[in-house]
Amino acid sequence: MLHLRAKLDIRLAAIADGRRETSLTLSSEDRRKSRLRACLDDGQEATLLLPRGTVLRQGDYLLDDEERVLVVVKASVETLSVARTADRLLLTRAAYHLGNRHIPLQIGPDWLAYEHDHVLDGMVGALGLIVALERRPFEPEVGGYGHGHDEDDDPPGADHVGRSRAGTT
Repeated sequence: MLHLRAKLDIRLAAIADGRRETSLTLSSEDRRKSRLRACLDDGQEATLLLPRGTVLRQGDYLLDDEERVLVVVKASVETLSVARTADRLLLTRAAYHLGNRHIPLQIGPDWLAYEHDHVLDGMVGALGLIVALERRPFEPEVGGYGHGHDEDDDPPGADHVGRSRAGTT
């Protein structure tokens, strides 16, 4: 079984250096997990043991412990609700309401995609967007910081107990 612990810089991955190359196709949910048993596309078993908060994207590269196998990440095809409108204000309102519910979103110039949910489809449709089901890879936004939350990402003066770092409330 391969143990995949390292996500590579794309420039390093371009140099295969005789390593065996294979791929790993994962859903968007599984690409957000840092610990996972999986089956590579060639049938070999593998374990993801990545740093907590790592989010894998289509085209990312992973390397096994022995640095002999280079694995490219692929996004699996999923059933998505895709909401469309040419009205940017309406699109923004829908993104706000879905984001307020912590729904992972993939955002395009005149569309939003999310994992299919008929209740959310009704809400978005009631806002005035046209919702259709599509089967395609899902690449949701990873968040404002691009990774798991870290106290170093907080604005200056922020404190996790409700007080500023200067000690004022």
